[in-house]
Amino acid sequence: MPAADSDSRTLVLGIDRSGRVVQCGHNARAVLGHRAEELLGRDTAALVADEAKEDLDTLLEGVAAGQERTAVLAVRRADGSVTDAVVTAQPMVAAQDGRPGPVVAALLHVRVALPPSERFQDPARMRRALLDDPLTRFGASLDLDQTAKELADVIVPHFCTTATVLVLESLVAADEVHSESGAAVLRRLAVAFDDGNEMWPATFPQGEVLVYPEGTPYRKCLDTAQPVHMPQVSAETAAEIARVWRRPPVAGLLSGVSMVLLPLIARDTLLGMMVCVRVPGFRRFDAYDVEIGMEFAARAAIVLDNARRFSRERATALALQRSLLPNRLSAPTSVEVRHRYLPGSKLVEVGGDWYESIKLPGARVALIVGDVAGHGVRAAVTMGRLRTALHTLANLEFSPADALHELNELMIELGEQEPHFATCVYAVYDASAGTLEIASAGHLPPLLVRPDGTKEYLEVPPAPPLGVAGGTAIGSRTFRVDDGSVFVIYTDGLVENRGRDIDDGLSRLRDVFGTDTAERRMEDLAKAVLNGVYADHHRDDIAVLIARLRRLPEEHRVSWTLPADPAAVRRARGLVRTQLDRWGLEELSYTTELLTSELITNALRYAPGPIELRLLMERTLMCEVLDRSAALPRLRHATDEEENGRGLLVVSQLAHRWGSRRTATGKVVWCEQLIPGVDPEPEEPPQSWPGENHHRD
Repeated sequence: MPAADSDSRTLVLGIDRSGRVVQCGHNARAVLGHRAEELLGRDTAALVADEAKEDLDTLLEGVAAGQERTAVLAVRRADGSVTDAVVTAQPMVAAQDGRPGPVVAALLHVRVALPPSERFQDPARMRRALLDDPLTRFGASLDLDQTAKELADVIVPHFCTTATVLVLESLVAADEVHSESGAAVLRRLAVAFDDGNEMWPATFPQGEVLVYPEGTPYRKCLDTAQPVHMPQVSAETAAEIARVWRRPPVAGLLSGVSMVLLPLIARDTLLGMMVCVRVPGFRRFDAYDVEIGMEFAARAAIVLDNARRFSRERATALALQRSLLPNRLSAPTSVEVRHRYLPGSKLVEVGGDWYESIKLPGARVALIVGDVAGHGVRAAVTMGRLRTALHTLANLEFSPADALHELNELMIELGEQEPHFATCVYAVYDASAGTLEIASAGHLPPLLVRPDGTKEYLEVPPAPPLGVAGGTAIGSRTFRVDDGSVFVIYTDGLVENRGRDIDDGLSRLRDVFGTDTAERRMEDLAKAVLNGVYADHHRDDIAVLIARLRRLPEEHRVSWTLPADPAAVRRARGLVRTQLDRWGLEELSYTTELLTSELITNALRYAPGPIELRLLMERTLMCEVLDRSAALPRLRHATDEEENGRGLLVVSQLAHRWGSRRTATGKVVWCEQLIPGVDPEPEEPPQSWPGENHHRD
């Protein structure tokens, strides 16, 4: 018997083609108040009220056409009263012509609600309605809120007229369960009622977070982890509960009701409770009802606990993913960067794909995309290690090839514990020189789209994936980039899947960028790149980084070549003073002249040949000194007796930041100053797109 029949009674009538009753089920007296023989031969139109006859004709027309139809009709009882019934007309397929007895053309299933006095009378029906199909049905959901709602919808109307499901707030927040459950904070996840009284959800609102006060049956259930049975709540008891709880409407709702509080216990841990109420007019709860309710609550608690565990694991995985992927990307003001990340599955929402855009000194930016083999938390953890290492290497200003070489050594070391492989492409764009240096370790080729619409996949020296011992050395290649070109790096999930060859995917990606690429908004380009991937439920993780590469404007960069002569220091001070006056940065002139003097003096002392001085004005003021010595300077503290060794200490005290890096012909020593009134870290433009929640808080 379906669970829905536990609160209704059904009469089955067999009718012929003219609509006369030729067969009658055994429930005739209970449903319509007639004996079965009194209904035989009667026209079905006599069984319904006048206003329902038109709807009955519609049902019978459907039967004649071989269609099954259902409607709510007002039916007449033997005592003249009228009650609503759900009537289903079901045509009979098998022909009965030639057989003895009347011909049954259709069956009418007449369902009426049980009167209050008869609901909850049959324990077997209640047990079957609660414990058979429903548990497996709502047990299929692993969402805590949805599971609680389905639980409440099952227990009402089959066990009570009103029910609420409360769980520990710590379950919803995916934290540890409170050891002291009595004073625990609870959240009401679901409220269900069928008595038509809207005061139930108003007085006990869904989603409310609360602590039940001492002296209430709710607190007793939590303290003892035992069911609390109140066969009838007197008006005085209801008023006392309302007073202690400081919630006056509770007194009117609970007065005269029968109530059972069922603890939800799974794996010896109290998760919450269910509050079940039968309003006056219905049979009161007895000890056998409590037994049935506890059996249901025990099974329901396991389902809720499974949902809790899944919610916690999912929250942990997403928190891990969000903490490992960058919250924001940084780049020079002349470079515009957009990114996209999509997990490969709704069930496994973490993976090993990552992306980076790291602003470097000297109007440069590191653009990185990588992919750890595999999925899930292990791949994400390895990705986090690689990303942290790359951040360190980028800040130490390793070249792309050197950075990937160090990363490969790290992967080989990690592989001694658990084998892991990863691919990565690392590019550094210099916005002052207009060059792009790229190194790749087993990764797909980057795509470069020039302002005139021509596009090509850049050929980079090949190298095996990171983590492969004994592989070839990782090399790099430098490209001259036209101002305004679009640079695209991505993981294989974007261009490869089970039903498409990778060459077709690469061709599709290239076709996304047309002759209008230079004028299109970066957001539009990012959306176009992901067109068609959302419908593929078997895709791999996808990470994409798109950058529009523009050079720093000429009026914001200037350089001079100075001879290896002590007089170059005075000349440099004059050049710096004049340039800062042109930029309107006179207030930085004194400090910048002093910093420039220290850097050039250091270069004259330790490096041969001419020296290049460069000033870059972006959101900060950058001063760079290039020389032909590969030895990087070190900051040290000179003793009182030493005459040298204080230059870099002065630089470190006066500059916002300073550092050095090697070049193909020597090194660069730089220092950075903040420009008054200019934020060095501008707000990232707001972005909203599918998958954003996987890496944003």
